Amino acid sequence: MSCTTILVGRKATYDGSTFIARNDDSPSGKYTPKKFTVVHPEEQPRKYRSVLSHVEIDLPDNPMRYTAVPNALEGEGIWAASGVNEANVAMTATETITTNERVLGADPLVEFVPSTDGRPEVPGGIGEEDLVVLTLPYIHTAREGVTRMGSLLEKYGTYESNGMAFQDKDEIWWLESIGGHHWIARRVPDDRYVIMPNQLGIDEFDMDDAFGEQKNYMCSADLREFITWNHLDLTVKDEAQDFEVGFSKSSGDSTSQPDTASSSGTHAAKHWTFNPRDAFGSHDDADHVYNTPRGWYMARYLNPHFASWDGPHADYRPDSDDIPWSLTPERKVTPEDVKYLLSSHYQGTPYDPYASYGDSSRRGAYRSIGINRNDFLALIQIRPYQPEEFRTIEWLAFASNAFNTWAPMYANVTRTPAYLSNTGKHASTDNFYWTSRMIAAMTDASYGKSLFHIERYQLAVGAKGHELIRKYDAKMMDALGDPVTTITATDSSSDRSERDDRIHALAEQANQEMADALKEAAADTLDKVLYELSNQMKNSYSRSDT
Repeated sequence: MSCTTILVGRKATYDGSTFIARNDDSPSGKYTPKKFTVVHPEEQPRKYRSVLSHVEIDLPDNPMRYTAVPNALEGEGIWAASGVNEANVAMTATETITTNERVLGADPLVEFVPSTDGRPEVPGGIGEEDLVVLTLPYIHTAREGVTRMGSLLEKYGTYESNGMAFQDKDEIWWLESIGGHHWIARRVPDDRYVIMPNQLGIDEFDMDDAFGEQKNYMCSADLREFITWNHLDLTVKDEAQDFEVGFSKSSGDSTSQPDTASSSGTHAAKHWTFNPRDAFGSHDDADHVYNTPRGWYMARYLNPHFASWDGPHADYRPDSDDIPWSLTPERKVTPEDVKYLLSSHYQGTPYDPYASYGDSSRRGAYRSIGINRNDFLALIQIRPYQPEEFRTIEWLAFASNAFNTWAPMYANVTRTPAYLSNTGKHASTDNFYWTSRMIAAMTDASYGKSLFHIERYQLAVGAKGHELIRKYDAKMMDALGDPVTTITATDSSSDRSERDDRIHALAEQANQEMADALKEAAADTLDKVLYELSNQMKNSYSRSDT
C-alpha cells in the first residue's frame, strides 16, 4: 500500500515534541474508508488470526487500551494503521517499501498458500493488516516496539516489505523489514527529520552498535551472516576495511554455511558501517517517478539552502537516489509544515498537475504526495512538557490531503466522536471521511474557483484546533491540581480512578467540541465547492427565466 512518512525528532520540532506522521493511501483504483476508534483491553484478541494470511498468534493477557484508525468496512482485516496506547507510546504501520531480487532470493517473503488438491493450506507471515494490533497494546517505550516487532518478524516472517515507526516522548525508532524474516531499525536523531516515500530509506547503518550498545541501531540476530553470505553489502572498501566471515561445513552437507561464532569474532575487530539502501533497496526507473520525487520535494521544503534542488546542475533532483534519509531542518518543524508536505502536489515547481504556468508537458510528471487515494493522515504529537494524562495529541485528516483539513484529538480517551468513528460503506455528510471525499472531488473538478474556499477552511479549522488545545490543556491542568484529584503514591485505586475519569471526560469533551466545529466547517465548505462546481456544469446557460 502506497504511503508517505515524516518523522521529526524532539529537538527539531517547534515545541520539543516528537512527531510521527504518515499518509495511508489505497492501492490504485481503490478507496478505503477509515475511522478513528478506541480499542479497550477486553476487545483485544488473545488468539489472533490474520484475515489475509491465516497466521495464528497467541497474544499476551495484559493489553493496554489504544487508539486506532482501522478500516471502516469488514473483509480484509483490521488494518489499525496508527495509534497511541495508555503508556503514551505510539506506532504507525506501515510504509510499504521496496527491495531487490538478491534480498528476496536470499530470504523469500512468507506468502499464504491456499489448500489445493487435498493439500492443507500454508499460513503466510504477518503484514500491514496485523502489525499495530500485534504490537501497540504491549509496549511501554519506542525501543520496546522495535524489539517486539523484530521478534515477531523473525518468528513468523512477513509477506511484504514494510517500514514502521515507534514513538515515545524521548525517542523515535524506524524499522524496515528485510526479506521474509530479517529487519533493521535506526533511532531518529533528536535534531533531525526523516522522509520516507515508499522506498527502503535508511542510508547508513552501524553494525557494531547494533550488536553492541544498541544506542542508535538494532537488527535481526543473524544480519551480519545474512549480509555476508549473500554478498549484499555494496560498500567499496580498501583492503584494510575488508570484512571476512568464517564458514563451517558439517559432514554430509555439501553447502557451506556461515559460522556465526567465527564471523562475530571477525566483525568485532573491525568497524562495520554500510548503506542499507544500496544493500537491500531498489533503484528502479519506477522509483524515479513514484518515490524519489516525494523525498526531493520534502527535503527541498525543509532545507531550501542545504543544497541546490532545481535546474540541470542541481545537487539533488527528483530522480536522485541519494537524497538523505534524515536532515537537520533549517528551522523548527511545526504540525502545519507536516500537513503541507503530506498534502503536496509539488506546488511551486513545474511538476504541479494544477499549475497554470510553465511547460505543460512537465505537469503531473511525478506521483504527488497528496493524491486522490489518500485514506487518512495522522500526525502523533507527544508533548513532554505536559502531564502524562493529556500528553499526546493525534492530528487526523481523511481523504485527499490536497483538499482536506485536519483536527487535533486527545489520545487518552475511552471513546471517540461519532463524526470521526461512524464511517460506513455509503457516501454520507454525517461523517468526516465521506464529507472530506466529496469536498476533495468537487474541488479538484473546480480547482480555480474552489481553492480559496479550501484555504479558508484549512486555516479556520487549524486555528480552532490550536485554540481548543490551549483551552482544554488549561482545564485538565486545573483538574490535576484540584486537591480531590491530586494523586500520591499512597492514594487508593479509587482516588486514581476518579482522577482518570475526570481527565478522560475533559479530553472527550474537547474532542467532541472539536468534532462539532469540524462538522460545521466541513458542511459549509461542501456547500461552497458544490456551488462553484455547479456553475461549471457543461449544460449551464446564462439566460435566466426570472
